[in-house]
Amino acid sequence: MTSRPALLLPSAPLAAIRRILAEVAEPPDPGMALRRLVDAGCDHLPLPGSGATLARWQALACVAAMDLSLVKLYEGHTDALAIFAELGLAPDSPAGSRWGVWCAEPPDYRVALLPQPDGTARLRGVKAWCSGAATISHALVSAWDPAGEPRLAAVALHQPGVKVTNEGWHAVGMRASDSVNVVFDDAVCQPVGAPSAYVNRPGFLHGGAGVAACWYGALTRIASTLQAATAAGAAPSGTANTQTENPHRLAHLGAVDVAMAQARAVLRDTATLIDANPADSCALACARARLAVEATASEVLTRAGRALGAGPLCRDAGFAQVMADLPVFIRQSHAERDQAALGRLVCNQEEPPWQL
Repeated sequence: MTSRPALLLPSAPLAAIRRILAEVAEPPDPGMALRRLVDAGCDHLPLPGSGATLARWQALACVAAMDLSLVKLYEGHTDALAIFAELGLAPDSPAGSRWGVWCAEPPDYRVALLPQPDGTARLRGVKAWCSGAATISHALVSAWDPAGEPRLAAVALHQPGVKVTNEGWHAVGMRASDSVNVVFDDAVCQPVGAPSAYVNRPGFLHGGAGVAACWYGALTRIASTLQAATAAGAAPSGTANTQTENPHRLAHLGAVDVAMAQARAVLRDTATLIDANPADSCALACARARLAVEATASEVLTRAGRALGAGPLCRDAGFAQVMADLPVFIRQSHAERDQAALGRLVCNQEEPPWQL
């Protein structure tokens, strides 16, 4: 790693991202599509807290609306770049490298980081849930040093000592993300930051809220499908024709609109708060954002399925895919555990935080 100031990365306009996505066939090959986005410079997103957090999240949501397995890789790559920038470092990797962030810590899979005299280190162990393992070139991996301290390490994946397996992922949803186990057998790596620096930085929670923007992007795909189907069967504006209207579908669309507007408002408020307080983790706001979008997802998934029936689930491949992918992806939220953590934050507020 080389030191560098944590500067704002050049902004990738949504138009460029949309242009690349329009050229990619559906369903996309996530690894190939990520390569195209990176080669076109569409990974140069504003950093969280830079003053354009909402623009960053809009880019993530745009990619998510195309395909959730793709955005899983794209969000990981852009998160890695943000981590390097926040820690004041630059990745020591060739241009066009594609990064993952593999920091899940299930109790049965723990990777050891073994420091070497030359300043490098070795990774030893099995890492679970390594998204895009077969297609990306580098990863930031959470590991544990001999003192029991959590560390972050940068590792090139195309080297002896790294084995990408076919194990650890059997879900139908998010299958194309290829989130498998990776075996490290004394793979050479470079420690990144001080012990605990990865989890203690403000961007850790900012990035978690950014994942909620990915969930939201998928919801726009679902809600838009419902809107189009409802509009196709609705009477002209200002009239009522019970022979063409589906009142139940209209009711579902109205409820979906309210839920989407609420989630969008929370995400926008959170982005504004992060930009106003970039050195603060904004824990309360980020937790609310994730849980608000999760609640909206539950509402939208249920209502879209009831409103549209089996037809789109069986005949619209893109709609069927997002309906299968999102329930898996959104389980990055820890449900009641995250709600309890938010409740603890609310309890610690000096005044109730809900004044209008």
